[in-house]
Amino acid sequence: MKLTPGGNAPIQNQPVTVRVVSSAPVDVSSFRLYDSGKVRGDADMIFYGQPENDDKTVRYSTTGNDALFTVNLPALGSDVQKIAFSATCEGSQHISSLNKLTIQIEVNGAVQLLGEVETGGRQEAALILGELYRRNGEWKFRFISQGFNGGLQPLAEHFGVEIADNPAPTPAPPPAPKVNLSKVSLTKEKPTISLEKRADFGEIRVNLNWNQSTQKAGFLKSAFGGNKGIDLDLGAFVRLQDGHCTVVQALGNMFGDLTREPYVQLQGDDRTGSLSTGEWLHINGKQWKEIKEVLIYAYIYEGAASWEKTDGMVTVHVPGQPPIESFMNEGDNKRNMCAIARLVNEGGAINVERVNRFFSGHSDMDKAFGWGFRWKAGSK
Repeated sequence: MKLTPGGNAPIQNQPVTVRVVSSAPVDVSSFRLYDSGKVRGDADMIFYGQPENDDKTVRYSTTGNDALFTVNLPALGSDVQKIAFSATCEGSQHISSLNKLTIQIEVNGAVQLLGEVETGGRQEAALILGELYRRNGEWKFRFISQGFNGGLQPLAEHFGVEIADNPAPTPAPPPAPKVNLSKVSLTKEKPTISLEKRADFGEIRVNLNWNQSTQKAGFLKSAFGGNKGIDLDLGAFVRLQDGHCTVVQALGNMFGDLTREPYVQLQGDDRTGSLSTGEWLHINGKQWKEIKEVLIYAYIYEGAASWEKTDGMVTVHVPGQPPIESFMNEGDNKRNMCAIARLVNEGGAINVERVNRFFSGHSDMDKAFGWGFRWKAGSK
């Protein structure tokens, strides 16, 4: 069913996916709202810097330019009245710069409701796209398409989110962390960022994601012949403080361990790119003192016509810090491996360094960085 602005329709009380489709990257957020029409805390805002809420009833992921929110309606607290969804253009762009912007409700992969935003002439930087809301004990969806000037920060504040202003350091820490809307992109010009020393960094999550839409369109062909989907894998070389080195990757079933050495673990293996959240590698930040270095890489197990078409990106999520992202571009398409970034222990701090170097295989990359592993052919 296609809705016009202001239109609404009932939704069954079951898990749903809210998909925002745009012709260019936009920052998409959701807000868990109560009787006041406001959030109660920072955990109620879900966006690129906080991809799930405290009870995991709302989860955020991306695939290409699409943003997806998985909402477990039956598990939401009875005091939750609405889940609002918004989109904000990046930089100084306006909604009119988008050729397409839609929000749709999907159940089990099938589109149930659709709202198309008329973008022509829209000078706002942000929109409240729509909302899931309770009415007489049942869930409904309303397509709103309401413009909002000023970008993501005033939009978040409109829903009651307190935003960190990043003031100059003071001796006393703030009583509670605020949502930080900034994200850090590592580039040639700014290839490193240092996170100050902590006793416990929490669970550090490293995400590899790529553009599955190119796979579905048939653009990615196997390097070994035929038409196959891309299998882009995430892995890491890990060096501990005592000098012990190991590899964490799906190839060879070397998934690692989070609670004991090497304190790094691969969370499964996406063989097809069908998981919209990509692949995840977790690092035990409580044991960061035991780790000297983690070299993050991606390799094409099979498939792919070019690194540019994969749109590959790795994002490092450290609790309490803005997401740190690095793109796999400027690649040599004859080489199937990319050393993406290094996390180095510098006196207890974490130095995140963009590498973005491409190699013909594990052994080639190993020699370039001097790890000293012995390699043989493997499979998974």
